[in-house]
Parts: sequence; C-alpha cells; structure tokens
Amino acid sequence: MPELPEVEGVVRALAPNIEGKSILEATLSETVCEAHRQGKQCIVKNMDPADFERKMRGMTVKKLSRRAKYIFFDLEKNNETFLMVNHLGMTGAWFIVQHENEILEEKFRNHIHAKFSLSTGELLIFSDIRRFGEFRLLGTIDEHPPLLQMAPEPFDDQALDYFLEKCGLPKYKNKPIKEVIMDGQVISGCGNIYATEALFRAGVHPARKAGRISKKRKIDLFEAIKNVLSEGIEMGGSTISDYRNINGEAGGMQHRLKMYGKKVCPNCSAKTKSMIIAGRTSVYCPKCQH
Repeated sequence: MPELPEVEGVVRALAPNIEGKSILEATLSETVCEAHRQGKQCIVKNMDPADFERKMRGMTVKKLSRRAKYIFFDLEKNNETFLMVNHLGMTGAWFIVQHENEILEEKFRNHIHAKFSLSTGELLIFSDIRRFGEFRLLGTIDEHPPLLQMAPEPFDDQALDYFLEKCGLPKYKNKPIKEVIMDGQVISGCGNIYATEALFRAGVHPARKAGRISKKRKIDLFEAIKNVLSEGIEMGGSTISDYRNINGEAGGMQHRLKMYGKKVCPNCSAKTKSMIIAGRTSVYCPKCQH
C-alpha cells in the first residue's frame, strides 16, 4: 500500500499537470456503478456514482496537496468550494493521457475506474486493479471526521512532542512500537515499509512495547522515521508490487531498503527474522534490534 513518500510523489507529479484546469466530464466504470447497485461502496464513498459524475462536471482544480496518505483536490464550481479526498488504496494509480491506450501496462489499462475529461483535451484517469482506492467528495474536511483525527505531519514542529505524548497514553503504551508508529493517529503516513526501515535504523525491536522504550530512543526512532520518509520522497517512493507514480513511472527507494523483505542483515550478516504485528509482516534483525 502506498505510504507518505509514494503519495507525495504522486502529488508532486500530478499537481503541475492539472492545477488550474477544469473537468468537463467525469465518467465512472460500469464495475463501480454495478457494485453500487449491489449496495457496495466501490471507490466512490457515501455518494451515488451518477451524483458524483454530475457534481464533478464543471469543477476547476484549484490546488492539489497531500495529507498523510491522502491526496486532497481543492475544487471550485460556481464560486463554491469543494474537497475531493482520494486514497490510492493498494493499487491505485493516476495517468494523464490523450487516450487511455497510452497507458502502457495492461493491468492498469484494464482496470480504469474513473475518467475525467479536462478542459485542455487531456484525460485524467484513475486506475485501480484491486479497487480498494476511494474518492470522497466533501464540502469541507469536517464532513469526514476520521480526517480530523490524523496526527501532525512528521515534518511539522509539533510532531515529535505529539508522538511522545501518544506513546505514553494507556491506549498505546502496551502496544508493540511497530503497531504504534503505523497508527495514523500517532504518526501520519508511516506504513509497513518505512516503519520496518526506521526501526532497523534506530535499532529498536518491532515488538518492544512503546511504554518500555526510553525517551531518548523514542526521539532517535522519530528522527529515523523522518529521515527514511524524506529519503523515500527524494527517491520517488518505493515501487513495490503495483505502486506507480503517474503515467506508470517507478520510484527508486526500493533499492535503498536495508531491512524490508531482506533475508540477511546488512550490518551484521545475521539471518533476519519475521513476525506478524498488526496484521503485517515485520522483518527485523535479532542482533541489531532490541
């Protein structure tokens, strides 16, 4: 699933290509429409597909930004502002093309679920192989309360104090630290890949309880999280499985990963071990992480 660096990469690539442009037409796939007819909120959430298509028609994209793992489309129509929130899910990808046949990878071309015809003649396309992505068209962010519960961005000045405070709460102090740092209400945007890397860099065992880690080590871990996320952004994200930037472009962070998916520790050559934490496989070095 794309994490903060991957989503940031999408926003940076997409923004200059669509900001200031208007949406002439919006079309959802028959797959999405049929799922809604069966009572399943496939991709479009809390709205009928036909209503979504109608409301998106005539919208101007004023600004594109990222918050945690979400893409925020600031929209305007008839002097009224809207917010479309997009989550890429596990396999969501955006393309800007003249025709959908320009999407080179067949697996993405065969799973187009939203097409937006732009005022410049281009198509803005959202493809999602597994259909776990989502769109929410809101008046304001307050209309979807979970978005208000997101932790500060890791790069914000208050993020460290917020992290330390959360780790001390009864809700978190007895949980494995890996589970805690992947919680979007503790740290925004840190998922399995970057949590694995940060814990390795900080020498912290993923199963250690948050309340049993010293303040100094928590600060070191937080700095490792910031650093690995920053590095991920610089490298255009980790292209693992079906993640793509825009138009099928791959990132390069996967070549710098030291622990995620590794069989041998690059520091001490010990065989790595793995365990399941919060439903995700956690790889770690039994000698370097404690």
